[in-house]
This record gives sequence, structure tokens and C-alpha cells, in this order.
Amino acid sequence: MKKYNVAILGATGAVGREIIKILQERKFPINELRLLASSKSIGEKIQFNNETLFVQEANENSFDNIDIVLSAVSNSISKKLLPFAVKAGAVAVDNSSAYRLDDDVPLVVPEINSEDVKNHKGIIANPNCSTIIGLVAVNELNKYSRIKRMIVSTYQAVSGAGSEGISELEAQVKDIVNDEEVKINTFPYQIAYNLIPQIGDFDENGYSQEEMKLQNEGRKILHNKDLKINCTCVRVPVYRSHSESITIETEEEISPEKAREVLKKAKGVKLIDDPQNKHYPMPLFASDQDLIFVGRIRKDISCENSLSLWCSGDQIRKGAATNAVQIAELLIFENK
Repeated sequence: MKKYNVAILGATGAVGREIIKILQERKFPINELRLLASSKSIGEKIQFNNETLFVQEANENSFDNIDIVLSAVSNSISKKLLPFAVKAGAVAVDNSSAYRLDDDVPLVVPEINSEDVKNHKGIIANPNCSTIIGLVAVNELNKYSRIKRMIVSTYQAVSGAGSEGISELEAQVKDIVNDEEVKINTFPYQIAYNLIPQIGDFDENGYSQEEMKLQNEGRKILHNKDLKINCTCVRVPVYRSHSESITIETEEEISPEKAREVLKKAKGVKLIDDPQNKHYPMPLFASDQDLIFVGRIRKDISCENSLSLWCSGDQIRKGAATNAVQIAELLIFENK
């Protein structure tokens, strides 16, 4: 089997470290793994396949002889460095939102639109984590009967804001237990024992940046420019895994029984739908694995041809790192 030279841009961040872990788990055929990060991380040691690797500084000259770049950095760094990766002959899979809506850049969830990978011009975008989780949950239902409209509320874990989010929740809980002043740095308000109905800045219509991603990215991934999505995104005091309440309106009616039948066979989905015995998706169980757990399937009693469900998924793995590695696997499959 051919082996590939792979670079991880942002190797010391939460998603970068998860990518390293998943490359190892999935036995990705690697010849060289090059770990790239900012100057403050130079020389940091990271284990990979029983080998000690050293982090190098990411710059314009970091991509010589690299086949695939898995990028887990900010928009600005992606915009600055990925063109150099492409110029050097690499294909970049980018986790930031920098290129997601560019017409020349495929936006890919392998379970949904794997064929779009073939249309890349050097960069492939990884969708937003809540977009991936929600669309994997409803993709097979959309195939059965085209989705016209979605109403979505997300319940997003603090790790969606990186390791700083986890640290802040931990610190605030300790502050409250010890009757000390609660310190706020990462989120706009205290997140411990609280919910914050804002992720990103608000636009002129009152929707946050995170809320608009699901509609804008969903239309591109599902190849449905008419898809309408109304979304409310909420940060919750959960360490890991996002959950979503989703109501879909479809062209033809899908009964809850048919939805369960369809989702039981859906790629990337685990059906957990026995509410009478208290079996339903929760972030506690959806963490540290790659399936999207779906349950609480029921008819929307307020609208015709409408169905409601609940899902949970690990936003660091399937919502970011695993999806990126799966895209890389599609690339090497194309080269076989």
C-alpha cells in the first residue's frame, strides 16, 4: 500500500491532537507525519505509533514533499498558509470556516457528499461541527423525502471553544464550590450552572454566526439551495459532545416508524430510540466515538409532513477531526 506524507497544521490544539489520535486508530498509511504549530510550541514532543515526534514551526516553507495537510487552525492562519501548501503540491483539508462557502472549494461530509471531493482544486473544507452532527442525523431521511425546512436548537459543549472552554468550566465550578469569585475569560458570561444563547457575533437579523452556518453550509452539502433552516445555538455546561433538537419538514410524510427503519441503516448513525425505557441519545454516551446518536423520533404535532428528533455527537471527533481524516481517506482512495 502506498504511504503518504501528512502534515498537521495546528498539531498542539484540541482538534490537532485528536487528528493525531484518529490517524493512529484508523491506521492511515503514513510515511512521514509532520507536526506544525506556532513558534511557542517548537520542540514539543508528541507520541505517534510508538515514535516521538517534535513539533515544528508552521510557515510558508513547511509543506515541501507533503501530500496531505490536515489543518486545525484559525481562519486567518488558514488563509495565510494553505495557499503555500497547495502551491507545494499538497491537498489541504481545512477545519476552519475560511473556505467553506467558496464556490471552488468542496464542503464535505463523507457519509453525505463524498463525490464532491473529486472537485477540489487543492483545498477541501471541513464543515462546522454542529452542521456535521445535524446533517448526518437527517441525511438518509432527506434521501427518502427531500427536506424543505429545518428548525434546530443546538446544545453545544464547552470544548467547542477549545481546551480553554473546558478549563474555564472546571475552574468556575471550583470557584463556586469554594465560594470564591467566578472568573470569566473564554465565554461572555459564567458558563458553570448556566446556558448562554450566543455563539459568535450577531448579524443585523439577530442571528449569531454559528446559527447561520447550518443553513449556509447545509445548502451546499445537501445540494439544496432552497433549504430553509432556523437555528438557535446555545452553549451549555457540558465538557464534550454537542446535542441538537431537530424538526424537519419534508415534501412527503415520513412516519416515525419509517424514520426509525431508515435511520437504523443510515451511515454514521446509531439509533437509540426507546424513550419508554429511558433510552435516548445523550452527550455522556456519544463522546469519544464517531457515530451520531439519534432518538426521540416523533411526529411534529404542529405541522404536516414534519418530524422531530434529538441527536448527540462528539464534536471534536466526528464534528472535526474524524471527518477531516475521513476526507483524507477519500483522497487516497481516489489515488488507488
